[in-house]
Amino acid sequence: MLSRKLTWVVLAVLVLAPMGVAQKIEIEFWHAATGALASALNEVVAGFNASQDTYVINAVYKGSYTETMSAAIAAFRAGKPPHIVQIFEVGTATMMAATGAIYPVYQLMADTGTPFDPEQYIAPVKGYYSFPDGRMAAMPFNSSTAILWYNKDAFRKAGLDPDNPPRTWAEVRAAAKKIVETGAAKIGLSCAWLTWTQFEQFGAIHDIPFATRANGFEGMDAVLTLNHPLYVRHVQTLVDMQKEGSFTYGGRDSAPDALFPSGEAAMLIASSALLARVKREAQFEWGVTYLPYYDDAIEAPKNSIIGGAALWAMRRPDATPEHYKGVAAFFSYISQAATDAKWHMMTGYVPLTFGGYEVAKAEGYYDQNPGADLPILQLARPNPTENTRGLRLGNLPAIRTVIYEEVEKALQGQQTAQQALDNVVKRGNAILREFEATYK
Repeated sequence: MLSRKLTWVVLAVLVLAPMGVAQKIEIEFWHAATGALASALNEVVAGFNASQDTYVINAVYKGSYTETMSAAIAAFRAGKPPHIVQIFEVGTATMMAATGAIYPVYQLMADTGTPFDPEQYIAPVKGYYSFPDGRMAAMPFNSSTAILWYNKDAFRKAGLDPDNPPRTWAEVRAAAKKIVETGAAKIGLSCAWLTWTQFEQFGAIHDIPFATRANGFEGMDAVLTLNHPLYVRHVQTLVDMQKEGSFTYGGRDSAPDALFPSGEAAMLIASSALLARVKREAQFEWGVTYLPYYDDAIEAPKNSIIGGAALWAMRRPDATPEHYKGVAAFFSYISQAATDAKWHMMTGYVPLTFGGYEVAKAEGYYDQNPGADLPILQLARPNPTENTRGLRLGNLPAIRTVIYEEVEKALQGQQTAQQALDNVVKRGNAILREFEATYK
């Protein structure tokens, strides 16, 4: 009798245990987060996994933003894409054009019966990841904007007012010169993500187009307008500042980020999401302020635009309706006010929702961290225009590479600012036409 009972126990374990495991539906999530941001992302994923018993999100690092996007495209072609992929904002047009590869958020939420209110997301974030008709294509996740970081200790050492940071480019240049001349810091000014901060953001706050057709929102037949006189003037300003020693080009993309928390650069134009790193590494008093502008070109600057990335649901041949219910549940979880506020406060990315902002405000986050709401206020400046919605241009990463190549030649004295931007327009338009021919 004992042997028979033991046999039934063993059979029950063998049969029921796999069933219990199978009930946890696994969802693959590819991302590009590193360092402090990766830790914060993993904390959000762990929170979701612990909040329910049906789904498990497996977060997998796939390299840089470009590498992650390339991996997702290759995986889709091979029939094995992730259920969710994090794609940086400049990949938006490419993802939207790949209609067979993506499961638009508005459709995903409707098909899975998941409650969804697009109006809960702040306008600049929602607008960037929406189709022209307003339907949301991707789920906003880590959205940032560019701001000016400055070292208050270096300002004091240079005889500058640490509580009165520069507002205009003339003031930035004067402050940078004084900082270098007095030895307050090795570098007066540098900038990270030059293509994003000095062209995409620059165009938005000055209300000048990056490209025609509302920066590509109104059609794939857009052409670049980066040889506009104000862009040319700005590149020439950077060239002149580098010659006089007040500006230092620190390399492409995020390479210059380290210059500020290390104390090497007294001012850095970079992402608001640098916050986690600055808090962790900076050994000096620092502050943030709005992006500088040319006050003789525009009376009051317009809103900046977002950077960062969004989460895209992908069509996967072996995915079941239950998998997509899990994706929708995760998207709902990260949109909850408490989750959104926590992510915002951990990382420096802006809150995605009005609710997230209100939670952070109610918890006294902005009182305890002066300037933490500055990126939100800059994004929310009134009266946005078609030049301030962001960019919807095909293969924008390749266009960014062209901008780097041509501007670097100007900074090295190999060509004029005008020649550099004329070349950008010519080469960039060729990229746009190739994209248009592929997807139209």
